[in-house]
Amino acid sequence: MKEGIIIYEDAMFWTDGSGILYCKFNNKDTNSKLDYKRAKLYIRAITKLCNGQAMPFLIDVRDTRGTFSISAAKLLAKNLDLLRLRISEAFITNSLGINLLITTYKRIYNPITPFGVFNELVDAKKYSLETKSEFYGSN
Repeated sequence: MKEGIIIYEDAMFWTDGSGILYCKFNNKDTNSKLDYKRAKLYIRAITKLCNGQAMPFLIDVRDTRGTFSISAAKLLAKNLDLLRLRISEAFITNSLGINLLITTYKRIYNPITPFGVFNELVDAKKYSLETKSEFYGSN
């Protein structure tokens, strides 16, 4: 069940009762590049949905094509709001090219945030819940 949802032409963001921020990207254009302006738009959506609560980000990029600009990559990695809200990142992918893009981005721009790359939603969600539990402490 989705509690809050924000939809754009090529992306959707939402939260549910699990305390995970979900991001689903659905760009099919291999020539597309996420730019700084669109990255700022996505950050506003994420901060609104998180409402001040730190959460793991589960990012579904299955069947997504394209890349990102250097300025967008730096903004997503270094934005202070995201740094406060992002516990971890679990990426779901089914493409070697996108997998390489993610690992390169993480190595160059954001080596600090814990992350995992998965083929299945269930594994990404398990990782997200585990990092959330570690962050907040087991109850």
